[in-house]
Amino acid sequence: MSDQRRAERLDQPREPRGVKLPRFDPEAFGRWSEGIARGMGTANFIVYMTVVIAAWFAWNTLAPPDLRFDPYTFTFLTLVLSLQASYAAPLILLAQNRQADRDRVALEEDRRRATAQKADTEYLAREIAALRIAMGEVATRDFLRSELARLAEELDEAAQRRHRLERRQQERASRGSGGEPLDEPRDDLDGDFAARDGRPEG
Repeated sequence: MSDQRRAERLDQPREPRGVKLPRFDPEAFGRWSEGIARGMGTANFIVYMTVVIAAWFAWNTLAPPDLRFDPYTFTFLTLVLSLQASYAAPLILLAQNRQADRDRVALEEDRRRATAQKADTEYLAREIAALRIAMGEVATRDFLRSELARLAEELDEAAQRRHRLERRQQERASRGSGGEPLDEPRDDLDGDFAARDGRPEG
């Protein structure tokens, strides 16, 4: 009575009806099918199967009639080979599908790595180009040496001119000729610098 009431209640889910098929692990079955397909695709399998069939033929042909379990026409052998072929084809297809899935995943991973490597290569190329441009704008050691040597020569020439002008002023002062004041030679020196730099005097 209680079971009937429980079955009639609508607030509880009903138990599923029908035939319950056994459950299995697809991954384990896939590995098993790949192992079988890999074994059937070797030369050892062909050799062993040939030996078994030859022994089957020899026994059922040459053995005494009362010991032959599959006489001529070999019906049982035909059934065994048919069952083997009917199971081998799906197993091989399953193994091929799993291999195709692995190949697709590997191809996507290779494509992702190739894209990342291409992006890294482009980034490094841009960085190298930027470094080359920056190095082109930086003064090199030879350029600095040449500029420092030129400045040293100009300073030596300016010191020699100033020394000559001061000596002339001293000579004029010693003569007492009332020559030019001491500030005028400095103007001549400044004019000389202006002429070397390409600037107008004044």
